[in-house]
Amino acid sequence: MRLRLVPKDTKWDFFKTSTLTMGLSAILMVASLVLFFMQGLNYGIDFKGGTTIRTESAVAVDVSGYRDAIAPLNLGDVSITEVFDPIKPDQHVTQIRIEAQEGDESVTSDTVKAITAALKAFEPSITTPAVESVGPKVSGELVWTAVEAVIAAIVAVLFYIWLRFEWQFSLGAVTALVHDVVLTIGIFSLVQIKFDLAIIAALLTIVGYSLNDTVVVFDRVRENLRKFKKLSLKDVLNLSINETLSRTVMTSVTTLIALVSLFVLGGDVIRGFVFAMIWGVIVGTYSSVFIASAILLRLGVKRDWSKQNPDAGGQYADIDA
Repeated sequence: MRLRLVPKDTKWDFFKTSTLTMGLSAILMVASLVLFFMQGLNYGIDFKGGTTIRTESAVAVDVSGYRDAIAPLNLGDVSITEVFDPIKPDQHVTQIRIEAQEGDESVTSDTVKAITAALKAFEPSITTPAVESVGPKVSGELVWTAVEAVIAAIVAVLFYIWLRFEWQFSLGAVTALVHDVVLTIGIFSLVQIKFDLAIIAALLTIVGYSLNDTVVVFDRVRENLRKFKKLSLKDVLNLSINETLSRTVMTSVTTLIALVSLFVLGGDVIRGFVFAMIWGVIVGTYSSVFIASAILLRLGVKRDWSKQNPDAGGQYADIDA
């Protein structure tokens, strides 16, 4: 017996409450922007500046032990990551990232010495062969580069969907993507989870995931527009969403199973990234069904009824899928 998360041959009307869902999404987007401008984000070292200390030891890394050894120094945001060095496979390597201290562009040499001493008290064989600092100027440049990366991704999507479909489809897809990104920023501002370059990577991944869901629906819409010429656009959209709903839900659920497992078992290092992905999959699936298609319905699609051949398609008949 095959597992079905969605009943077979569903005929749900996804636009019955479209005014409510669109209004709720608009309110959440406004609330997210208000939170962002009033409360801001909890920027990580990448965006606030700080210092990265590389450590090497002859024994296995104990991340929690390192963290407990450094904790009495009250250094604020500290990230400890175990890394593999192929050049020195016999060494156990970590990267300790410490946020810039108040009044200083980076962690002072005295602080670095105190950190080294604390670590050596915990593990005498430990060494600190490299110390690198990120000043406020570089971190500010990283913020703008991250913003430009997200904007460039959305513009590229706009251009791609415009070429593959029509401008109405393009605006629907981009509106859904902006919706997903804004709500993700809003939830990070609300819960104050650390926001760093890993979250930017998650945002770009969310853009790709949401776009994939939207294109699957739009492909079916295009097929049904030339297959059912006498159906209204609303009926074509409902039919297309229902036909792809099982695939959409199954893809989202299987992705969420993997992400929730990573969130629970993956540790602190990737927890912010995974949280962003979980949230992004949920809102991306929602926006593909309730935002992108609703925008397309309101904009309308030009349909060519002038062909003499009843088997000929509309303006989308000659477009490769």
